[in-house]
Amino acid sequence: MTTTPSSAASVQFPLILGLDTFGDIAHNEDDRPLSHAQNIRDIVEQGVLADQAGVDFFGIGEHHTGDYPLSAADVVLGAIAARTSRIHLGSAVTVLSSDDPVRVFQRYSTLNAISAGRAEVILGRGSSIDSFPLFGYDLADYDELFEEKTSLFAELVKGSPITWQGKTRASLHNQDVVPHVEFRPFPVWIGVGGSPQSVIRAARHGFSLMLAIIGGSPLRFAPFSQLFQQALERFGRPPLPVGIHAPGHVAATDEEAREEFWPRWQEAVRRMSKIRGFAIPTREGFLHDIGPEGALYVGSPETVAQKIAANLPALGAARFDLKYGMIGLSQQSLMTAIELYGTQVVPRVRELLVEAQGYRSH
Repeated sequence: MTTTPSSAASVQFPLILGLDTFGDIAHNEDDRPLSHAQNIRDIVEQGVLADQAGVDFFGIGEHHTGDYPLSAADVVLGAIAARTSRIHLGSAVTVLSSDDPVRVFQRYSTLNAISAGRAEVILGRGSSIDSFPLFGYDLADYDELFEEKTSLFAELVKGSPITWQGKTRASLHNQDVVPHVEFRPFPVWIGVGGSPQSVIRAARHGFSLMLAIIGGSPLRFAPFSQLFQQALERFGRPPLPVGIHAPGHVAATDEEAREEFWPRWQEAVRRMSKIRGFAIPTREGFLHDIGPEGALYVGSPETVAQKIAANLPALGAARFDLKYGMIGLSQQSLMTAIELYGTQVVPRVRELLVEAQGYRSH
């Protein structure tokens, strides 16, 4: 799996190693789910620890179900921003299709102010579609909503005044949108799960590309990275970074990580299979997925670091965000995973890539 990293990954952009959470409900010592309120408070503590441990980015993905009660990620990120000074903070992802681009921009420009320029946003169409009926959107408009709202967001990040016209919301004419960004536009990424059209859309609007890899071989996404850089060139845009978002879990040993994560992973996929048709994983399939050719990053710090360091150059990427946590894990196991990731995985990946592959240190 060792390849020479693309110039976009190795020369243009620093190596970024982050953490993402969907706010998966943790369980207490009696294996009972925590309240939504306690879970949210605990996520604030997780973000603060990530900053202290040396993680570059902490992201929260928008969801609207009882198992993932993070419906207002920007509010939680604001609480983390007030208690940190270094780590970048953002969405992972914001479901732009069922939100208003102006309000998303206002919320994250506000977060950018609170954090003194550390905000980012990852926009997505919504692989989880809970927000569409909740906010009264028709899934038949799935593609049109995202295309139009992304085009408006691209105008918003350029700065006020805004003039825009479309079909899915009221038009804007010479409209001042506040708060203004203090320094420079905050980074914007498009989350892509397997659509070439989404890759080209990101390039057309000048947004960075985040590859959401939750199954199969990570190497199958390599053509998307290549397509992205080719599309940027065709649109007359400079190279932009590519990132990887993938699930996993870090513990002191490979065995401990597997035994903590496996039953929770199996149950989570079983729940999702009722809605999204996923095949329920077997133990044999799980062991393949955590191996060198699979999409899960589960193991000791050295095991996880080696896999990240192999896949980043193979995919022409300069950023990796580990989606940590799974419904039913304890707050203690999550805090341990964060600490191990920041204090051991992050420096080990830097050692493997910065010295051997020529990546820039963050």
